[in-house]
Amino acid sequence: MKSYITAAISMTSVPDLSKNLSQAEELIDLAIRQGAELVTLPENFPFLGEEEEKMSQAEAIATASEKFLKTIAQKYQITILGGGYPVPTTDGKVYNVASLIDPTGLEVVRYEKAHLFDVNIPDGNTYRESKTVMAGTQLPSVYSSKDYGNLGISVCYDVRFPELYRHLSSKGAEVLFVPAAFTAFTGKDHWQVLLQARAIENTCYVIAPAQTGNHYGRRQTHGHAMIVDPWGVILADTGDEPGVAIAEIDPIHLEQVRRQMPSLQHRVFK
Repeated sequence: MKSYITAAISMTSVPDLSKNLSQAEELIDLAIRQGAELVTLPENFPFLGEEEEKMSQAEAIATASEKFLKTIAQKYQITILGGGYPVPTTDGKVYNVASLIDPTGLEVVRYEKAHLFDVNIPDGNTYRESKTVMAGTQLPSVYSSKDYGNLGISVCYDVRFPELYRHLSSKGAEVLFVPAAFTAFTGKDHWQVLLQARAIENTCYVIAPAQTGNHYGRRQTHGHAMIVDPWGVILADTGDEPGVAIAEIDPIHLEQVRRQMPSLQHRVFK
């Protein structure tokens, strides 16, 4: 693992596939011009609209998203995380898929979101992700990259389930991805503290691209794409506007934190 620059992108995706992919490429280009070699896109980056619209276009969204990620990775010679897009299943639902693509255009990790957001928010909004999404049944794997370290993937609501991240760290993860479309109501209280907790308890870097702003109807997301270091320090934060959080992933700092705070070695209950 070397030192490298990474980017967590904040987007305001809407119910328009081509518009979202154009927005994504503009922000990716901005990240690369700032030196990023590993770029991450948020959950729902290609489409964020009504569930019926998403389902009617799911095949097209999946095909376009996979082509986009492969093309971008090859064009810019970067590793890119597509933080979440619908992939149709055989039973009429979709998986919420996050995929990591290397600079050759090869998908090196695919993760189907396991924890689905079925929640009644106090602001009056109700979310039933399971109505259209099939929960993944496999724990995410850790991808070992000689350049970028050991990378672990999760998606949004997963961040509330620390056992998933303990699994990743026990498999050697050094960098955790948390692409999200966190609601504005829950995000103001929980987003930052959950990211910091996952970083601190696993002594890992956390890279968290995010959706932000108003998308359609009453759907509003919190934003604040962030990069957090293994001590819990926020290295970069996009605020509540679309943009790019840029920071360095430093293996020497990671080793220093793990040496000073060797909590992963002190676990009693496994």
